[in-house]
Amino acid sequence: MKNELQNEETFYESIIRKGYSRRSFLKFATYMAAFMGLENSMVGQLVKTMETKKRIPVIWEHFQECTGCSESFIKSDHPLVADVILDTISLDYTDTLMAAAGHQSEAAKQASMKANYGKYILIVEGAIPTKNDGVYCTIAGRTALEIIKESAEGAAAIITFGSCSSWGGVQAAYPNPTGSVPVDAIIKDKPIIKVPGCPPISEVMTGVVLYYAMFGRIPDLDDEGRPKQFYGKRVHDSCYRRPYFDAGLYAESFDSEEAKKGYCLYKLGCRGPVTYNACGTVGWNGGLGFPIKSGHPCIGCSENKFWDNGPFYKRLENIPGMGIEATADEIGKIVLGAAAGGAAVHAIAANIFKKKEIDENREMGKINEQNLNE
Repeated sequence: MKNELQNEETFYESIIRKGYSRRSFLKFATYMAAFMGLENSMVGQLVKTMETKKRIPVIWEHFQECTGCSESFIKSDHPLVADVILDTISLDYTDTLMAAAGHQSEAAKQASMKANYGKYILIVEGAIPTKNDGVYCTIAGRTALEIIKESAEGAAAIITFGSCSSWGGVQAAYPNPTGSVPVDAIIKDKPIIKVPGCPPISEVMTGVVLYYAMFGRIPDLDDEGRPKQFYGKRVHDSCYRRPYFDAGLYAESFDSEEAKKGYCLYKLGCRGPVTYNACGTVGWNGGLGFPIKSGHPCIGCSENKFWDNGPFYKRLENIPGMGIEATADEIGKIVLGAAAGGAAVHAIAANIFKKKEIDENREMGKINEQNLNE
């Protein structure tokens, strides 16, 4: 009876029952609204929705993966972020985090899917092997291929956490011996929100779940099926080392003086210019860090087939820079040329202005002389 009553709670009631204050709730709503890319005027609507909307059931499946996505999520810096998944929503099944195991856990999942048919969110972590009828990932005698089809049947929407379930991950890298595929290669008739990354950022994961739970619809997606509010910009665009890139200042090796000074890591293989993610704006550990800030190039983990996109430490041949396609070696020349051109333009403009001023003074002098003569 207690579980049934708790399932009827609103998001707000669940948060208050856990001992959080109204103040903490409002701060959390503001915090998540910002992460979801909502305008300030939407905070009130988000608060009202959380106060009145019932908790949404969630089924969380694990297949070919390392559980890094779950690890990233539960280690969020914000205490209420983890609670959104672990308690605030109705997490009815996850074979990694739930207390029950074996027949009890499977019975709980079946009961939830039946009672909430067409209403629950299905979260998938991990790729699905298809070779040899999917025998390379078997849970309780059933293949991941069989389980994903069953779990997706009654789902209102599917969220794929991590690059494994979104793209296939390392399991699908060449030569892909198990025939691993992402979720959308199997499920074709459900809305799928991809949240790639190895692992994704915990606040991004929360924001996507909360957005759907609050508004009952999927957020705006890019052409790859990723939420635009988190994957709409390149890592390069928000990287704090971007000024060094624009200035043509690069680290030549990991132990170089340039690296110690925090120069751009592009020549060391950084894929920030072609990777779309919120690493530079949201980050991990309360926004304190991300790989580039730790001195390591971005490896493009949120992009499709990132394991097969060339060696991690080989720089890209061409990138969009300064409005044209240019190699890293040319960027410095471009900046220098632009600076010189700017100086020339400034000099020409200054001379034109000076000549205009002289002409105006000369004309004024003629007028004054004429007035004196009169």
